[in-house]
Amino acid sequence: MRDSVAEQLNEEEEAEINLTPMLDVVFIMLIFFIVTAVFVKEPGAEVTRPEAFTAFTPESGSIFVAVTSSNEIWIDGRAVPPEGVRAAIERIAAENPEGGVVIQADNEAYNEYVITVMDAAKAAGVTEITLAAAVP
Repeated sequence: MRDSVAEQLNEEEEAEINLTPMLDVVFIMLIFFIVTAVFVKEPGAEVTRPEAFTAFTPESGSIFVAVTSSNEIWIDGRAVPPEGVRAAIERIAAENPEGGVVIQADNEAYNEYVITVMDAAKAAGVTEITLAAAVP
């Protein structure tokens, strides 16, 4: 009788749930979600966009370009001269070829600089170019 009680206690002590496989799965899922996440990139400058009744949010846009009221062009958090816009867009487009360019132009920005950005994007091989507007 004593031996059976001792055997039962040993069996109960040995009956533990192994959490290692569950933790492995959780960490693999965490790594998967981090790697596949799309991070929103901001141009690096605040602009006051013009209002438009037909404005919409583009589904994809990996290259955000801002043209400020002082006609500075900002891409990926830094000011870029008009001559360097094409190279900057090509560099970012190489990372995500399916993404398009979203131009956020200020109300007071000159059209010349907005068109410079559009021409540079076309010359860089980007086919989807969107002008950002604010919804009234």
